[in-house]
Amino acid sequence: MKILSAEFVKSAADPKDAPADRLPQVAFAGRSNVGKSSLMNALLHRKNLVKTSVTPGKTQLLNFFLINERFYLVDLPGYGYARVPESEKKKWKGRIEGYITRTESLRGVVLLLDLRHAPSPLDRMMVEWLGHHAVPFVLVGTKADKLSRSEEKRQTALVERSLGEDGQRVVPTSAVKGEGIAEVWKKIGEWVSR
Repeated sequence: MKILSAEFVKSAADPKDAPADRLPQVAFAGRSNVGKSSLMNALLHRKNLVKTSVTPGKTQLLNFFLINERFYLVDLPGYGYARVPESEKKKWKGRIEGYITRTESLRGVVLLLDLRHAPSPLDRMMVEWLGHHAVPFVLVGTKADKLSRSEEKRQTALVERSLGEDGQRVVPTSAVKGEGIAEVWKKIGEWVSR
């Protein structure tokens, strides 16, 4: 997809504060520090549009980015590891669940998993939860550049066996090397053109 424009629009603590223009939305979900912001920047050919951090749990709100004035990419808070009080984690969980279940213009979720690790119980729960709510999603393995080709294949197969439903495959990606970017855009393009 050709990116003509990409701009940060707003952050929202509550899903009801999302942009009201009804343009299609595609959300990025995954564990804390999985590389959501880095992948989004790679997709948009920008270095710092989506704020990145080495500290897990930095994304705490729903962040909306308007792309080509036609649709939004939405950076969701990470789930799992974050050194914050349990009460704050519950707020993040409520934001994610509320956004996904109440946003009529949500077309799909890009669910990121770090290819260096086996899927966590939280990753499995997220796949089951998205399936239960009939939310279209694509499994995307991040940080493929940190693995050898044989390790990447082995880890991708492991994730597919662990999480893939109905033979769903994993798209290995690297925000550093650009691997898998075109394939992720293809899926996003299918969703936002509906």
